[in-house]
Amino acid sequence: MGKDKTKQDNQDQTNPSALVQKIQQLGQSTVPQAPDSNIHVLPIIGQVEGHVQLPPQNKTTKYEHLIPQIVAIEQNPKIEGLIVLLNTVGGDVEAGLALSEMIASLSKPTVSIVLGGGHSIGVPIAVSTDYSYIVPTATMTIHPIRLTGLVIGVPQTFEYLDKMQDRVINFVMSHSKIDEETFKDLMFAKGNLTRDIGTNVVGADAVEHGLIDGIGGVNEAMSKLNELIEQKKQAGDMLQ
Repeated sequence: MGKDKTKQDNQDQTNPSALVQKIQQLGQSTVPQAPDSNIHVLPIIGQVEGHVQLPPQNKTTKYEHLIPQIVAIEQNPKIEGLIVLLNTVGGDVEAGLALSEMIASLSKPTVSIVLGGGHSIGVPIAVSTDYSYIVPTATMTIHPIRLTGLVIGVPQTFEYLDKMQDRVINFVMSHSKIDEETFKDLMFAKGNLTRDIGTNVVGADAVEHGLIDGIGGVNEAMSKLNELIEQKKQAGDMLQ
């Protein structure tokens, strides 16, 4: 009996209760639970981590975690729509473009919301959905592509960067209402960013330029997504 009590005490010490875990992880004892829904939420927070692992103190979204999620969303018949929540500083260009292309190729309705920021490679991710929103205080930084670390100083390096930049520009052109001249003007503007070239576009300006479809947050995005889901169902009924 004494051994059993000691064993139980040890288990209590090594396995904190669910309540204690909630307080440790979230700072509160009661956490609201989302009901079973036909809408999946995909957050892209911090820096988009690609082929190079970032330091542990960096808040990152690893693209190898998101890719299987996006495939599962496409395959799951219970999921009828996707909301992408963006608060990212950007990150790996190829990883960001890969996520953008995957989201754009989904057969299910998609809506994005730019919250704090959708900077750099976050721009093509934001416009990859069927409809995009930005909250009034959010910003989007548009700037040229650059490399960090060891760079080989040959003309081919510039050509590689130029081609990669064209890939980003072409994707944004084909998934938003902004024209190429305006986008390039924003990308190469001088005097808007400290020690850099480019433009920091705030909420309503992003909509005015045609980069984002509308001003709105969670309520607007949910309403729009439900509208798109209903439209798809009606289109399917007409085909039958």
